[in-house]
Amino acid sequence: MTDKLTDFSRLAIHTMTNKPWNLEQAIDGYCRAGVPGITVWREAIEPYGVKEAARMLKASGLKVVSLCRSGFFVATGAMDREQARTENRRAIDEAAEIGAPHVVLVCGANPGVDLPMARQQILDGIHAIEPHARAAGVKLAIEPLHPMYADTRSAVNTLEQANNLVTALDSPFIGVCVDVYHCWWDPFFRAEIQRAGKTMLAFHVSDWRVPTRDLLNDRGMMGEGCINLREIRSWVEKNGFHGMIEVEIFSNQYWEWDQDRLVERIKRAWLAEV
Repeated sequence: MTDKLTDFSRLAIHTMTNKPWNLEQAIDGYCRAGVPGITVWREAIEPYGVKEAARMLKASGLKVVSLCRSGFFVATGAMDREQARTENRRAIDEAAEIGAPHVVLVCGANPGVDLPMARQQILDGIHAIEPHARAAGVKLAIEPLHPMYADTRSAVNTLEQANNLVTALDSPFIGVCVDVYHCWWDPFFRAEIQRAGKTMLAFHVSDWRVPTRDLLNDRGMMGEGCINLREIRSWVEKNGFHGMIEVEIFSNQYWEWDQDRLVERIKRAWLAEV
């Protein structure tokens, strides 16, 4: 078992975790709290424009860990699928502008497209945008989502499926994003972490609240639920991942808090539970 984290040098927080803050407030809040890393959601960039957001981030000294999120390749019509690819190329350009090493892909699903076809559309979509990512020097991190999201959010629902895509696409610019919230339940999770190897680009933490009161926005603070975070962290580190550990919590409850207080709560949970 790896020793627990004793400092905050690998702590990154998603701007969506502090959804009530705009990007400027998030940058200021993380800097004041001594949080060194930030994962930027595209929604946070939009009010400023990518060039101004990039300037703010560079001036802050924060490490930009990733850009969230793009993907959503699945659609019933060819025109919609092509528009999705265009939007993904735009996200890649944004990541390059703000200095994010990769874009997280939430791959998409559509109740009008059966799952085998959806997975083929995802494979085709990532293949189509890979040359743009390669040219920009930005990697693509495929994030599997919990099966409860297989209706409208992602037809990639296990780390095995994400790893299969990486194998099929065979590019150094394509890897996986491991989010414990989505994968903790999988009996093959540990083996697939090992299989991912150096293609693991990102590691997200939160907890599975019992009971979960809202399927979209009721993630728990680390230590509030039933995920063995310390054990999973030991798996990813034994496998060679020593990058930033990103706190991604969607929570109606925590979005109502004073956000400075929430950041301090995250720091305490980080030391105690991760």
